[in-house]
Amino acid sequence: MSETRRRLPVVDLARSIAADQGALEAAAVRVLRSGRFVLGPEVEAFEHEASAFLGAAHAVGVSSGTDALYLALRACGIGPGDGVLVPVFGFVATAEAVARTGASPIFVDALPGCGRIDLADAARRLRPGVRALVHVALGGDGGGSVQSAQFCLEHGLTLLEDAAQSFGARDGGRSVGTLGTVGAFSFFPAKILGGFGDGGLVVAGSARVAEHVRSLRQHGRTSSGRFAELGTNARLDELQAALLRVRLASLPRELAFRADLAVRYDEALMARSLADRPSCNGACAIASSTGAPILLPPRCASGHAHGLYSVRLRAGVDRAALRASLAAAGVETAIYYAHLLSEEPAFAAFVADGDRFPGAQGLAACTLTLPFFVGMSDDEVERVVGALAAALRVR
Repeated sequence: MSETRRRLPVVDLARSIAADQGALEAAAVRVLRSGRFVLGPEVEAFEHEASAFLGAAHAVGVSSGTDALYLALRACGIGPGDGVLVPVFGFVATAEAVARTGASPIFVDALPGCGRIDLADAARRLRPGVRALVHVALGGDGGGSVQSAQFCLEHGLTLLEDAAQSFGARDGGRSVGTLGTVGAFSFFPAKILGGFGDGGLVVAGSARVAEHVRSLRQHGRTSSGRFAELGTNARLDELQAALLRVRLASLPRELAFRADLAVRYDEALMARSLADRPSCNGACAIASSTGAPILLPPRCASGHAHGLYSVRLRAGVDRAALRASLAAAGVETAIYYAHLLSEEPAFAAFVADGDRFPGAQGLAACTLTLPFFVGMSDDEVERVVGALAAALRVR
């Protein structure tokens, strides 16, 4: 197969970590020789380094981003009888974590351009018993976190930041994940700070909340050695922590690469008259001044970490046909998220008759994610843009 016809994936993990290969191998050997594999010095060191990077008072390593969400909610006292406002546009783990505590996820619409939680819709869904809101930072977008924090302050709610996709994003000069009571991160391999399996992190401003998470990740075991409540097994492994320390040290360089790659994509798409910037009038509405078939990712916040490169297709563009054409050219794409959480059978009990989410439904119908990863070349960007131009018949 020729170089130009070789499949171009949405994420190429092997290339993304190539610059760190030697340091990663050395870290793995160090752990193997230590004989310590669970909750040892590597986890402790990673927690300190991650908290310093984020500007968080406390950080607790856990087994996955999903467990980070669940344990964070538990440590904040969320449980049976409580309601939690959750974006309807996003990954299943967010609402799943709420339901696992015994609380009820209350789905909230998304702003139609950027996909952030629609706080006006959240206000309409407030009712007695609602105790928390989850702000999800999608695809590295840090924007909206400050507004969600202010909303929670005004309404007396606990704010949990689901920053699984946005390690390194910032809003209002602070790291996403540190603006609420607790923040949750994922180290799934395809994330901005990707590990080599599953892993997660909870950050908190309160020592009491952090200590509660530490207890819950070890079956509810307290510093006295007794088990005060039922927890779970959600520890971060020493090997993952050691490898993540290497990745964290390289993150500033990689964030800079991601920001530059996003600009290169923007410029290449606009140079071919394929794309235009969406308007942002406070409601993040979808609109294009030129009638271009593609709308670029919104850039409403300066602290974007560029975890994904997801564009919006104008009405009339056949997304399935476009994906098929790109696949035939060897260009892989993805859809995040084709179905709203309110449409998933697992959450049927939490959806009321007549519930409508027009902003999120529009996003689900028109969003397309293009190849985007550390190490991606200018030639590969041009290859994607050329395949889009051919499929959309734009010269």
